[in-house]
Amino acid sequence: MAEYLKLSSLVGSIVYSILGLVVMIGAFIAVDKLTPYDLWRELVEQRNQALATVVAAFTLAIAIIVAAAIH
Repeated sequence: MAEYLKLSSLVGSIVYSILGLVVMIGAFIAVDKLTPYDLWRELVEQRNQALATVVAAFTLAIAIIVAAAIH
């Protein structure tokens, strides 16, 4: 049986995916606490496009770091 078809590989992928999501959510919460305003309110209620772009770039950067660490 090929390596990529093993159940342990599937379970490992799921565990690392969940771990990556937890790290992403934790990073967003940390940045939200470090900024002088409420990010969620600014993004959802105020529709601050510039802040949304910065948060998107931050999220992509953290995602790349987490993916590299897991890989």
